[in-house]
Formats: sequence, structure tokens, C-alpha cells
Amino acid sequence: MKKIVVSLFVLAVLQSCIVSTAAKAVKGVAKIGYKAVKGTVKGVSWAVSKANGKIDKDRIDGTWKVVGIYHGSFADFSVDQNPESSFNSECVDGFDQIIFNSKKSKFKPVHCNTEKESWQKYDFEFGKNPLTKEKENYIEFNSSNYITVIDINSKTMILEGSLMPKQAFSGGKLYLLEKVK
Repeated sequence: MKKIVVSLFVLAVLQSCIVSTAAKAVKGVAKIGYKAVKGTVKGVSWAVSKANGKIDKDRIDGTWKVVGIYHGSFADFSVDQNPESSFNSECVDGFDQIIFNSKKSKFKPVHCNTEKESWQKYDFEFGKNPLTKEKENYIEFNSSNYITVIDINSKTMILEGSLMPKQAFSGGKLYLLEKVK
């Protein structure tokens, strides 16, 4: 009889632990879910969610072409009910792109309608961004310019900041880039 009572008690404790753990998991998924915004631009997924920690700086390495620009900040984009990318490239042959060399900490914006630009030195940091005052991944270049790295995966990268001055004048702040190589 004692064994049955003890078994029922252990079963009740285990069941409450399982329910508690499941509730925490659902709560965690809900926290992540509200920050994710999805859409598609020219066949490239615009699934934007802010990275929750430090991004490996080597993930930025490679050639990235600009495929989408949102006229507003990431905060605006995340609450926009109908976020549309208004980027129309002026490039007939080629595309606007950015080449990152993480080993040398240099990047080069290459615009199809201009001569190749020179390499610029940058620092990839994780910490309090001096521009936004938030703890995030960011790129600092020319000692006072900052670009927030929202997220990077094997196919896309989302950047926020004054990446392309010509687009920044018209309000372009959030950039969707697709990896070329």
C-alpha cells in the first residue's frame, strides 16, 4: 500500500514538472514569435527577427546583393501590417552589392552605376550600440558610422542604418541582402 501511495505522489510531482516545463516552452516561443515579421521580396524571404545574442563575425564574409529596402526602422517594420519593400534597382547589368572580408575587417560597397569604391575598415561589435543605445550586433566604420546587424543566415542578411546614402535620403533604413558567393 505504501508503494502505491508513493508511486502516485511521484507521478503527481512529475506531471506538474512536465506541465510547468511545457508552459515555459510555450511562453518562450511566444516571445520569439512576436518579433518575427515575414514576407517575400523578389523570391527572397524577408523573415526578419532580431538575433538574440552575439553573431559570429565570420558569417558576414562574402558578397551580398541588395534585394530589398524598407523605408523606416526595424521597429517600424516589425509593427507594420503591410511591410513592402520599395527597392527598384537602377542596375541594368549587375546589381548593388557589398563585399565583406571578415579576415581583414574590410568591406566595399559596389554600385553598378559607379566606379568600384575603395575598401573601408570596419569593426564588428556586440554590445551597446552608441547610435541606438541598445545591446546588439553592429558594424562601426569611419569611427562614427554605425550599421546594426539585425540577423544573418546562410542566404540572407538584414542590416539597419545608412548603408546606401542615396537610399537613406529617401528614408531607406532597413536592407535585405542576399548572399551571392
